[in-house]
Amino acid sequence: MVIFLNSRSEKLVPEDELSRQREYALQVKKLLELRYPGRTPLAHVHTFGCQQNVSDGEKIKGMLQGMGYDFCTAPADADLVIYNTCAIRENAEDKVFGSIGQLSHCKNARKDMILGVCGCMVQQKHVAEKIRKSYPYIDLVFGTHVLHRLPELLYRALTEKKRVFEAPDSDGAIAEGLPAVRDGKIKAWLPIMYGCNNFCTYCVVPYVRGRERSRASADIIAEAKALIADGYKEITLLGQNVNSYGKGLEEEINFAGLLRKLNVLDGDFVLRFMTSHPKDATPDLIDTMARCEKVCHHLHLPVQSGCDRVLREMNRHYDKKSYLALVDYARKKIPDLSLSSDIIVGFPGETEEEFDETLELVKQVGYHFLYTFIFSPRPGTKAAQMDDPVSPQEKSRWFRQLLDVQEKIGQAIYDGLVGKTFRVLAEGQGRSGDGWLTGRTGQNVIVEFEGSEALIGGFVNVRVTKALRWAVIGEIADSRTSNEN
Repeated sequence: MVIFLNSRSEKLVPEDELSRQREYALQVKKLLELRYPGRTPLAHVHTFGCQQNVSDGEKIKGMLQGMGYDFCTAPADADLVIYNTCAIRENAEDKVFGSIGQLSHCKNARKDMILGVCGCMVQQKHVAEKIRKSYPYIDLVFGTHVLHRLPELLYRALTEKKRVFEAPDSDGAIAEGLPAVRDGKIKAWLPIMYGCNNFCTYCVVPYVRGRERSRASADIIAEAKALIADGYKEITLLGQNVNSYGKGLEEEINFAGLLRKLNVLDGDFVLRFMTSHPKDATPDLIDTMARCEKVCHHLHLPVQSGCDRVLREMNRHYDKKSYLALVDYARKKIPDLSLSSDIIVGFPGETEEEFDETLELVKQVGYHFLYTFIFSPRPGTKAAQMDDPVSPQEKSRWFRQLLDVQEKIGQAIYDGLVGKTFRVLAEGQGRSGDGWLTGRTGQNVIVEFEGSEALIGGFVNVRVTKALRWAVIGEIADSRTSNEN
């Protein structure tokens, strides 16, 4: 159940519904005490896909912990398994179905095990129906819009002698105050909005996540303060399009304004965010990034294609000229800015000449790194119905060209970092061996350096001494020296 607030487009799950779910959580806890006398039941929660999914997975674990579960890393050891799924590309769905298939062995060995699948995939009716017909051992299936109802749905799965499917169509709701078991103690995800209104022709997100709805800034700030008090040093603000934040809220605020409010909070921490849609990225946002010392100088700005005709077919609402003008403005205001982007190779109807335009744009911009994908048709989207004459082999050839171009650009950028000093958050053990730590610069460049484990969770200045293809190597430098803010 949801309600509209003063006819706004945003929806909030009312407090009485959240209270009802807390009552279900207590009932589940009592059931588990009877079902597993003398021991704590174990849950295995595995999340596929994006950072928003990871944040959802943390809330799933928070609710399960409140119901009496502890957690384990292997599905075979669990009393409850929940797979939190991603629908953004076909290969992501294939991985999920492969993992679901393997769960049949667990169910055969443990008949009392509860198996659940949730998230973006099952919000699609054809996927939910496939699970219903082809995976009869899955007990619980629920979509993105009923995440907060997990206690009720799990209670039904434990008490009813039938499978539970709950994935209603909805524009989406915001459930404030859900508990979370976070995956780390240093970096935290903080959703500021949910859903998307853009309807890019290749993207399924608006259909599985609902329409855009922003959280009130007071709720976001309160959560950020709690994270800072708990010792988190990096907070990443999440939204399918963070630049749309604030639309429809009663308060007068946009994303740049939210960044300014968060930047003045007390504490030694940094802010990151994703993702920025180019059509809504404004000079105000760039100016705010330049002025706010806690906002990292990295901007993920997905261009998808360097061809105007393809961009129109994608329904992206910007052209190459406006995109490059935004990049030029950002680099003038923030000279040490790093840029990353998403590129789709082989969009339906794209020609080799149009793909070459994308290659030229990549060379012109000079991205620090790219997230590259061969087009994957998503059922229900407009692009899935478009004529697509280019062969997979040809698309793979283009894809390799793009990777080769970007590898040279990225290597040149990393080579240029040698000798510079950056403030780095020490995140954990590095890949380079014992005694090595890893972290990232404000530009989101991975740095490996030798140091004591006692440094983990704090900031340290690191001088870059060597460039690799995937990271840079450095050494601890004088704390007074840094090329970053």
